[in-house]
Parts: sequence; C-alpha cells; structure tokens
Amino acid sequence: MRFFLISDNDDTQMGMRLAGIEGVVVHTAPEVRKILQDAVAQQDIAVVLITERLLSLCPDMVYDIKLNQRRPLIVEIPDRHGNGCTKDTITRYVREAIGVKI
Repeated sequence: MRFFLISDNDDTQMGMRLAGIEGVVVHTAPEVRKILQDAVAQQDIAVVLITERLLSLCPDMVYDIKLNQRRPLIVEIPDRHGNGCTKDTITRYVREAIGVKI
C-alpha cells in the first residue's frame, strides 16, 4: 500500500517526493476528477493526499469517495499557500458527526 499526492503546487510535490510519495500537479477541476478516479482505481494506493485548494474544486466527488468507499483514505493537506484551516475542518467534521464541540 502506498501514498499518492494530488497537488496544485510544484513545491509541495517536490517535498513529498523527497519523502518518497509520488504525485501529480494539476490545476483544474476536470484534471482533479480524472486523477482522483485513476487513484481510486489503483488497488495499491491506500492514502491520497490532496491540497486544500484542489479539494475545494470538487468537494462533492471527494466527500462521495470518503463516505461510500473503503479505500483510499483521502486526506486534505495545506500547501505552502494554504490558509491553515484544515484543523477547523476536522473540528467541524467531529462536531457534525457526533455533536461534540472540541
């Protein structure tokens, strides 16, 4: 099982590549959708890392995969230009799912 990165930034891709994580750089919603479909179809990809900006281009597809498929795990990551609200997103998910404010 391996990780796979979908990024909109060459620097993010290079940093992950140095950590041994392969990935692609894309910029449009159709590109994100195609790459995500390809990643889901590959049986050896266990975790897909996707930058905040790209997730915002096609949230319906990402959340559909998260809710209806066992694999891959999709993790939203901030890139170097990210607004850092990933923690707030996780907090909101917990609050919506179980009704507990953390």
